[in-house]
Amino acid sequence: MTWPEPPRPPIAWGRWLAWAALGAMLAITLAPLWLVLKTALEHPQALLANATGLLPAEPTLLNFRRVLGLVSADESMAVGGSGADVDLARALGNSLLFTALVVVLQTGNSAMAAYAFARLQFPGKRLLFAAVLGSMMLPGVVLFIPNFIFIKQLGWLNSMAGMVAPFALLSGFSIFFLRQFFLSLPRDLEEAALLDGAGPFTIFWRVVLPLSTTPLATVAMLSGIGAWNEFFWPFIVAPGEESQVLPVALQQFKSQTPQGQPDWTGLMAAATLTLLPTLVLLAVFGRRVVESVQYSGGK
Repeated sequence: MTWPEPPRPPIAWGRWLAWAALGAMLAITLAPLWLVLKTALEHPQALLANATGLLPAEPTLLNFRRVLGLVSADESMAVGGSGADVDLARALGNSLLFTALVVVLQTGNSAMAAYAFARLQFPGKRLLFAAVLGSMMLPGVVLFIPNFIFIKQLGWLNSMAGMVAPFALLSGFSIFFLRQFFLSLPRDLEEAALLDGAGPFTIFWRVVLPLSTTPLATVAMLSGIGAWNEFFWPFIVAPGEESQVLPVALQQFKSQTPQGQPDWTGLMAAATLTLLPTLVLLAVFGRRVVESVQYSGGK
């Protein structure tokens, strides 16, 4: 006696098509990044001969050594580089310091302002919060001229303080995002701390902040990526080599072409170094950012 074979489930063509579409979009997204990395690993003298190849013909770390200043300008020109003289190692340190200051100051100040809007009562609260929301609709380029005049009057041109100052206080998006999360926290914990004699700042520091690590990490990461990629404001305020950040240094590296053409291998090596911190942050905190946005948006 033989049992009949169970019917085979139908092929889910819709799911296969969806995965194929996602794979195609992923390939289109990653293709430029792979081209940057492939060019950065290519020997300068073999770049044009292997322009259509998917893999570097002569893989080497020479380009990274050149952009970090580990190879002299004469040696760089001897292997086919442009001989551009830009201290990208110093620019990397400046970018790290600039990003760290912006993240700490902007996240901390935005968290205090968001808690005040969520829990405290003071005159003009609704009007001030409306002004904060309205600042999100104001193009950033409108503020460049007044900010530049203010920084110049303070004598902060070509300094780290001048670059950090416009980003150090508040961010409309960060305040709105954190306020939505603070509103969702139970008031019972804060009221219990208030009965124990804690003041508003103690409650904020010891009760609210430990419960808000995920949204704070989200705000810190988003502000960090924005500060890391910031170009125009550091370019007009601090173009000098002493306080030059990586995006400005990349532009200067591209513009210095003693041999008449851009040093593409060196430029792509510098771009790879610039991309690494952002990719690491997205890989580590990407899921947390999505979950935090969904949670606060639902509330």
